[in-house]
Amino acid sequence: MTLSYDISRRAFGAMLLGTTAACAPRIDDAIAEPAVPVQQDWVAGYGPIFDAGYNLPGIPSRYLEGVNRRMTGLYQGEAPPNSLDVDPYAKFLYHVKDDGTATRYPVGVGRAGRSIRGRATMQFMRAWPGWTPTQNMLRTEPEVYGDFRAGIPGGLRSPLGARALYLFRGGRDTYYRIHGTNDLPSIGNSGSAGCIRLFNQDIIHLYDQITAPMPVLIRTPEESLRVDPENYNRGVELPPTVISAEELLGPEADALARPPDLDALSPGMI
Repeated sequence: MTLSYDISRRAFGAMLLGTTAACAPRIDDAIAEPAVPVQQDWVAGYGPIFDAGYNLPGIPSRYLEGVNRRMTGLYQGEAPPNSLDVDPYAKFLYHVKDDGTATRYPVGVGRAGRSIRGRATMQFMRAWPGWTPTQNMLRTEPEVYGDFRAGIPGGLRSPLGARALYLFRGGRDTYYRIHGTNDLPSIGNSGSAGCIRLFNQDIIHLYDQITAPMPVLIRTPEESLRVDPENYNRGVELPPTVISAEELLGPEADALARPPDLDALSPGMI
């Protein structure tokens, strides 16, 4: 059997472009064609997904080695039940539950000096959200973000991937997000401009388990060392992987403009 996918080179690149506000990296060179296997034995929970009318590819097992995959077990951290606990040093996000367990997801985080710290509230959540640069981004770097001033609607072109959780502090938007990505090598490493990235399979799984609002703890170095010294500072720092505005918005990208259909049924269910 051969698997087919809706995600093209441009769609893959679009979801690497960045995220809202504090998360958006510089836009420069287009990326190379991603290598997507047409057939393989998928790791449980990471196979192809049909979502909102799109066929999302499975995650190759080379990105899921060791601790770099979703796991559930006893929670050893310091966040309260019914909260999210993010360890940017060990590169994990925990969904902490009432029964003393947690589901742990591997994440990609911001490069040095580009991350949110402390406590926040996940105020709301969206499926297949759009992205718009802030006025400050347009004012300070018009040559970078000017082509995107009208925003990018939700769908395959959106840098926020399949789902996004919006972090607030003191009732104000921090412009940091927890969101999906197709930048597979960034998971388990520091490669974003500040936001917290998950595999699309993981952000969809998390999204289906939680409701807003929900408290979020982002660990300090001291908290990370105290709770998970074994994984402290795992991963490496990566340069941003981005796509040019022409590549994303050019005439040949029109096929990516198909909006998500949140009521679409999988072909196998029809």
